[in-house]
Amino acid sequence: MIEIDGGRYVREPLAKGMFRLWQVHDVLFEGDTAYQHVLVASTDQGVSLFCDNDRQSTEFSQLVYHEALLVPALLLADKVENVLVVGSSEGVVSQISVAFGATRVDHVDIDEQAVKLCARHLPYGYTPEELERAERGEGPVRVHYTDGWQYLLDAANGDVRYDVVLVDLPDERDDEDAQHNRLYGEEFLRMCKAVLAPGGVVVTQAGCQTMWRNTTLVRSWNRFQENFGTTVYYGSDEHEWAYLFGRADEVADTTELMIERLEKSAYRPVSIDADALRANTIPPYLVRRG
Repeated sequence: MIEIDGGRYVREPLAKGMFRLWQVHDVLFEGDTAYQHVLVASTDQGVSLFCDNDRQSTEFSQLVYHEALLVPALLLADKVENVLVVGSSEGVVSQISVAFGATRVDHVDIDEQAVKLCARHLPYGYTPEELERAERGEGPVRVHYTDGWQYLLDAANGDVRYDVVLVDLPDERDDEDAQHNRLYGEEFLRMCKAVLAPGGVVVTQAGCQTMWRNTTLVRSWNRFQENFGTTVYYGSDEHEWAYLFGRADEVADTTELMIERLEKSAYRPVSIDADALRANTIPPYLVRRG
């Protein structure tokens, strides 16, 4: 954090030469895990999570983010029984998956301390009691503290196939040494595809759609186009993030398919309806042109 005129701020990097300041009121936790610097603090958007100075979620907008990330995948998949989550420490997507009807959610996160800090301090996602049950494998959600890469390697030789494979990580970095960058590459994308059930969907957080911050999105779009028969884009109209969804097979009119399934969904999103699906599934011009 930095101090300006007696106030404390997180200086969040956005793009080369661009930063955003978050005023911090009360610090609930700040420290280093084995993998990252974590800050949980009160801001004007409520309790907020920062990892390595990047805002990950806030009490005010987290549900909009997580619905835009997950709901289109749930609607695109032919069935939703088994879900694999890589990252997404807060646990919100695991909860939404179960509400949608999933009977098994394997949540894989390499940073055990970060997951436990989220459960302890965030007013959304896992409670400490829920997390303890998931760690013991009691109920539909099972938490695994391990490397996502190794988990996918092992899963490829196992007997479980997933209807949704969701990868929710901090933005891909230009720094090649960032340990999570390998979970954005083509090889990992193919590993995710290899554990899909028929009609299954791979989804990743794909970066920001603004032209001054869209490097990750353009890279991810190209990777999905090269590796999946069907690629679907969803750019949140309430947030600054975009997401990509891939199916191995070719599916016609994916937007109308999602709208049809939304009407029958057991989970009722608070931030996505038919009009949102129609409006937000067209990639930005610079992405399409690329």
